[in-house]
Amino acid sequence: MANIIFYGAKKCLECKDLKSFFNAYEQKFHYIDVDEDAEAAAYVEKVNQGQRLVPTIEVDGENLTNPSIEDLMTKLDIQPDESKNFFDVVIIGAGPTGLTAAIYLQRDKYNTVILEKKNIGGNAFYTALIENYPGFTNISGPELMMKMAEQAQTYGAKLDMGIEVTNITRSNGYFHVHSNNKHYTARSVLIATGSTYRQLEVDGENDFLGSKIHFCAACDGPFYEGKELVVIGSGNTALDESIFLSKMVKNIKLISNKVEFSASKTYVDKLPGIDNIQTYMNKSTTAFVKNADNQFEGIKIKDNATGEEELLTSDGAFVFIGMIPNTQFLQQTEVSLDGRGFIITDEDSAKTSIPGLFAAGDVRKGAIAQIAAATGEGVLASYNV
Repeated sequence: MANIIFYGAKKCLECKDLKSFFNAYEQKFHYIDVDEDAEAAAYVEKVNQGQRLVPTIEVDGENLTNPSIEDLMTKLDIQPDESKNFFDVVIIGAGPTGLTAAIYLQRDKYNTVILEKKNIGGNAFYTALIENYPGFTNISGPELMMKMAEQAQTYGAKLDMGIEVTNITRSNGYFHVHSNNKHYTARSVLIATGSTYRQLEVDGENDFLGSKIHFCAACDGPFYEGKELVVIGSGNTALDESIFLSKMVKNIKLISNKVEFSASKTYVDKLPGIDNIQTYMNKSTTAFVKNADNQFEGIKIKDNATGEEELLTSDGAFVFIGMIPNTQFLQQTEVSLDGRGFIITDEDSAKTSIPGLFAAGDVRKGAIAQIAAATGEGVLASYNV
């Protein structure tokens, strides 16, 4: 058994996810909260070039900063159980759609497995506060997602973590789901892989991803308490997360490349009443800038009307400019996708262009990016499967 030291923090959502992973695979670890242990905090900063980055996992003396589950499975030589790999339904994705479908399918006695590459709950896991999910005045994303996962497993659904699906084939009436380390066979497959955050793809972005450029306010916002941020985006998510961040940071510069925000009036109307949010309209972000010491300095923006450029200094940046569907593994299949890569389904069902292959949630063309809608799609998919 490997010697694992886990450096984390209470406000770190990725830490909760990795704890679940270690417990699921019965990996013993020593947990240290860097906010409560000055020596541990100093060590984490030392091994991460002066930055307090968590989770930092030390495995037999080697440090891994914010490792993926796949990285940990490789490092710890964890081999998934190959003894039972035939199922009635394989669900790809353990977000609200996949978990809800699993609950319904397993209750109806369909032998079901959920495959998840990264974290339980998908993007919903990284939502700090949910106020519009029926039955809860407010609940955190991690709490709601863990409740769903526990319920699915209570009914008998199997949950395999660290599984990255690479292809889906079909022969002799069965689907074969190929992954990075295991093969599954099923009568039906439900794709509920959701979507990932879109990047700006400008100069300097790759240099600071994960350290100074973020996509999850609930995960990384607490590390900027009392500091200055830029938030880039025009829609509901950008404004909602800016409002959330404004309660903990000194100042926010909210950058929109549009003349007017595309967010709903509910969010737009809140902005004038928040003193520490400054808006920059019709400005495009052209680069993330380093200072003379190669540290993050801020962003460069350009006025879309005049072409005038300006440097905005900041301690960090959050980017909310839309999502990209997680459908890359379908490139070798004949399932129909739209021009942006979203799966095309029947209007009133989760059926795709391939019989027996279903899609639901944010990965589907026309889906509503809300947790309640995602769970509803999971129910619909379960009845179609």
